[in-house]
Amino acid sequence: MAAKAKIRALVAGNWKMNGLKASKKEVVSLGKRLAPKGKTAKRPACDVLVCPPATLIASLKEAAKGTKIAIGGQDCHAKASGAHTGDLSAEMLKDAGATFVIVGHSERRADHGETDAVVRAKAEAAHRAGLVAIVCVGETEKQRDAGETLSVIATQLAGSLPDGLNAKTTVVAYEPVWAIGTGRTPTVEDVAKVHAEIRAILKKRFKAEGEAMRLLYGGSVKPSNAAELMSVPNVNGALVGGASLKAEDFHGIVAAYA
Repeated sequence: MAAKAKIRALVAGNWKMNGLKASKKEVVSLGKRLAPKGKTAKRPACDVLVCPPATLIASLKEAAKGTKIAIGGQDCHAKASGAHTGDLSAEMLKDAGATFVIVGHSERRADHGETDAVVRAKAEAAHRAGLVAIVCVGETEKQRDAGETLSVIATQLAGSLPDGLNAKTTVVAYEPVWAIGTGRTPTVEDVAKVHAEIRAILKKRFKAEGEAMRLLYGGSVKPSNAAELMSVPNVNGALVGGASLKAEDFHGIVAAYA
């Protein structure tokens, strides 16, 4: 049986540095779209997550009350507290209402110089605080053109994932850096190859937990290509950027699991 048949999918929206108080209406709208209508209607067979800027976590948690939408953070500091002006701990995100946190996104790695060791520490912090860590990996266009995709991913996984983790508290997201926000996507065959390699690495290191872990694909996912991408073996959902900002577009991706 394929791994994806045994794993409940997750469709996660990363709002990045977008959203003000008025954006609350998008979560309210999404909640209504996810609610079954009529006796034969069914909820999508996946979990749904929205990761807004930290300023909106508490208000979107309130907006999502009574729905199946989870709220998460986009980053956290490795320490629980201290003299770290401008940073937020995993415990603070948890206190605000988050249940997930993204760590190691390529934009954090590139813009803030985050190394695999830093990402690993943040994943450990997420686990410490009781949050599910979504650990991101992915290659640049230069690395891809040099044929280094699989070796780069393997190195990132080895350095970014803590020892002894489990499938309930950790999600891995593969985002080819060159496809994020560009409108470009790898071929289905490319995605299948990378996700198969990630699954093999996780199974070798974490055994049954690695086999059960959710693997998300991210990189210009939109309603028009979601069904095809989500049907790829070992793809257990998506990490969505720009298309998650509007309820209609995001629901169009979630609908791939309807």
